Amino acid sequence: MPKFEIKIENIVASVSLGIRIPLENLAENLEGTEYEPEQFPGLVYRVKDPKAATLIFSSGKIVCTGARSVEDVKKVVKKVVKVIKEAGIGNPKKYDIQIENIVASSKLESLLNLDKIAFDLEDSEYEPEQFPGLVYRMKSPKVAFLLFSSGKIVCTGARKVEDIEYAVKSVSKRLKEIGAMGK
Repeated sequence: MPKFEIKIENIVASVSLGIRIPLENLAENLEGTEYEPEQFPGLVYRVKDPKAATLIFSSGKIVCTGARSVEDVKKVVKKVVKVIKEAGIGNPKKYDIQIENIVASSKLESLLNLDKIAFDLEDSEYEPEQFPGLVYRMKSPKVAFLLFSSGKIVCTGARKVEDIEYAVKSVSKRLKEIGAMGK
């Protein structure tokens, strides 16, 4: 079985701190925030290291996006919690981070015949006049792929890195079985 280099492009995660957060107060105490309640109900706070953006809501919910590893998500959330504590807004003690979506990319070792895949692979959609990639929805794990004739693939919808690794191996095996991989 070939080894795939899978690159995590983005992880979206959420966490509920269980406290109310006065966003006006946080925006005043925290540099680099964007808060325009008439446009969007949350406060945007960008973390530089590791690089990610967070959306902070008055309900205490935080959405982290742009991280490239689960470890980075944990570091970003920890930094945001520290900032909230230091601003004297609250002291959230216990919270669970939920991974909502992982987007990853990889490159298969050959070109793909998207017409053949669309014809032979159930749960695939291909409309080259609309978009150059084929969409394939896998049931287990429940992920979606964008497949391109160049062999580049994008996988989205996973909640665990292991699911992406398994899904990429599975889709590659299936494409070989139906003879859709060229040179």
